[in-house]
Amino acid sequence: MLRAHQHWAYVWIPLLGAFMWFSTLLAMLITWLAQGRPRYKSQDGSIAYISDVGADILKPLFIVGCVITGVSFFLALSVERWLRHSGRLIPTMRRREQVFSSLAILGSFIGGAGLILLSIFDTERHPSLHRVFLLVFILGVGLSAIFTIIEYRWISHDFYEIRKLKVAYVVKGVIAGLLIVLAVAFAITLYTAVNVGAVLEWTIAFGYTFYLLTFFFDLRMSKGVHKGELDKDRLLAMQQQSGGGGLGAAVLAANNTGPNSNYPAAATGMVSNGNGYPAPPSYGNDRAGNGRW
Repeated sequence: MLRAHQHWAYVWIPLLGAFMWFSTLLAMLITWLAQGRPRYKSQDGSIAYISDVGADILKPLFIVGCVITGVSFFLALSVERWLRHSGRLIPTMRRREQVFSSLAILGSFIGGAGLILLSIFDTERHPSLHRVFLLVFILGVGLSAIFTIIEYRWISHDFYEIRKLKVAYVVKGVIAGLLIVLAVAFAITLYTAVNVGAVLEWTIAFGYTFYLLTFFFDLRMSKGVHKGELDKDRLLAMQQQSGGGGLGAAVLAANNTGPNSNYPAAATGMVSNGNGYPAPPSYGNDRAGNGRW
């Protein structure tokens, strides 16, 4: 039998990105405070922006942190797409989820590129370019988050018995929603109340760490699941063999009949009907037709 952790190395990608991002921000904030809150050349208010600190002596650290974070964000979504395609995560049952997954990956690439470029073109030497790339970063990450949440919502709709899917998109939605609202407020205060804008920027940046961490939760659901175990066609066939039961029940059956025959039902987070089997579904085979929108 294959080891449960054989396909688990990729889980650390979002953890690496979150750790590097948080550590970079914390180091920059501590440095600014330890130096007695100096006023940088590019600074307008009494509170330094992240970009002000990143344009000074800590620019190399800022660039490295942004590069690792941007690449990790893109890789986390790409790996998630690959795991669904290879049958190690709950699959997408329709083309629409695949489209939104691809759009989310594209958004992460654009956002990551913006993050890297804004760290290179700092606000002191390239103020105009820096703000353009800051906008690219915010829009890229924001759109990626929206597309990801929509994708997860539709997947959860098909596999409604699996609580972990619902938790995944609800947590993502709450974090992303708060960050988007704060980003709008930041865009306004950037020109009207610079000190408030600085506080909002630090808050949004640290909050982004938690969004990155949600992908650790997502990828962790592939623990102990082997290639093809959650294949879309296999689940549909098992659903038909069971007389039109829910797709979530097919997931449990796939885990019990696949390479991991001792895979516990609790690992899928399913709603039980009291005897360890998922609760009866309320829909038939047409809920997730093959290839339909």
